[in-house]
Amino acid sequence: MSSIEVGGKSYETDEEGYLVDLAEWTPEVGSYLAQTEGIEMTEQHWEVINFLREYFEEYQIAPAVRVLTKAIGKKLGADKGTSEYLYGLFPYGPGKQACKIAGLPKPTGCI
Repeated sequence: MSSIEVGGKSYETDEEGYLVDLAEWTPEVGSYLAQTEGIEMTEQHWEVINFLREYFEEYQIAPAVRVLTKAIGKKLGADKGTSEYLYGLFPYGPGKQACKIAGLPKPTGCI
């Protein structure tokens, strides 16, 4: 196990950098994780992150990209429910990268 330090507090992560204790996530931790991924967070990024956290809270699973794309399209509009839009925000994979920033586990099926 590894750890990161944000605001003077230590957070345990797995070998891929995902938070071990999902309950410890804060927006500050999310911003830090985004920085480590080379992402400058915008309102559009936070919209996806907040959506993912709500989805996880409801279904207790991180959605695969296809499910994520469809669900975001329904909730945030068809223009945002496309792979192009999501990969534009999270170039290394909207499921994998966005879930890490959101403090969620890696979606099943992501390598």
